[in-house]
Amino acid sequence: MSLSMYEASVPGFVNMLNSLSTILDKAATHAEAKKIDPSVLVTARLAADMHPLSRQVQIASDAVKGGVARLAGVEAPSFPDTETTIPELKERIAKTVAFLNGIDKAMFDGAEDRTVAMKVGPNEVTFPAKVFLFEFVAPNFYFHATTSYAILRHNGVEIGKQDFLAGLAPYFGR
Repeated sequence: MSLSMYEASVPGFVNMLNSLSTILDKAATHAEAKKIDPSVLVTARLAADMHPLSRQVQIASDAVKGGVARLAGVEAPSFPDTETTIPELKERIAKTVAFLNGIDKAMFDGAEDRTVAMKVGPNEVTFPAKVFLFEFVAPNFYFHATTSYAILRHNGVEIGKQDFLAGLAPYFGR
């Protein structure tokens, strides 16, 4: 049996979003324990020319909800980029997960043969669906999820690889 576009996208994205939410819980706990204003973490960045944590989470959310919506042929919800707190970022993640989980798998039937057209900056680009998912959506999403993790780790939040891959814990007997 072949791997469907749904199976190649939604479950992994949901797992990683749930891990990101758990990492944000650990960030909130860290801020409380160290008596740090949580906004310090929300606005933290790895380098001056990089987006802060809040924007990394927003872009990760946008990447998967827009990408999956295009593959399924449905409209993606629009979320304003106004999150300034850890609870607001967690709520955005929860809304993204709810959207992904609410898409019927049948909407992906034939998606591997579709063409996806979208605007990237000022340019209209067209991708075969497989290229779109595996070479645009997934790398973009994982870049921003990883950068979110790195920002928090760099700022002293006690997280590790097991937190990043938390969705795989059942396979490791945890």
